[in-house]
Amino acid sequence: MSSEREDHWRKVYTDKQPEDVSWYQPTPEQSLQALDRFGAAPSQSLIDIGGGASTLVDALLARGWDDLTVLDIAAPALAAAQARLGDAGAAVTWEVADITDWQPARAYDIWHDRAVFHFLTEPGQRAAYLRALGGGLAKGGLAIFATFALDGPEKCSGLTVERYDADKLAATLGPDFALEASWRDEHLTPWGSAQAFTWCVFRGPA
Repeated sequence: MSSEREDHWRKVYTDKQPEDVSWYQPTPEQSLQALDRFGAAPSQSLIDIGGGASTLVDALLARGWDDLTVLDIAAPALAAAQARLGDAGAAVTWEVADITDWQPARAYDIWHDRAVFHFLTEPGQRAAYLRALGGGLAKGGLAIFATFALDGPEKCSGLTVERYDADKLAATLGPDFALEASWRDEHLTPWGSAQAFTWCVFRGPA
């Protein structure tokens, strides 16, 4: 199954330009606002799960962050980000991995996941993800999630998704993760369609 997911996402980023996928954002405003709201600082470490070709890493580098990791299952997505960043990308750690198979070698102060978790529709996939989260988030660290809302799309990129509100996501993560904030956002795709997202910020166990 992992190789099927890898093949799917590799094909997406081989067939399309990063700005032509539904989740593209010129500026990751919600992510940056979440980081600012909770006082995240460039001295901290951050991992962007499924970051792919996202521009979040560009924005954080511009703010002076120097301990950044971007993990994605699709090597072409990371290659697109590296090509865009040029020499600046050398300061970033790039990891090609399926989050459900990945074992973190270190912990990060901030775990950021915009639109990966909702693709995990099977309990075993979610359990594997949570094992990675448990090993990859520093004590008392922040975990930022954005998933499709309960009234959001039922499918994305041809794949069925699991939709969430804050209560459902909190229940899925479990009692060790304290919900600090949640809000709704309407993401506009490059072709102008609105997609309802649930954003949540959790504080990990101390």
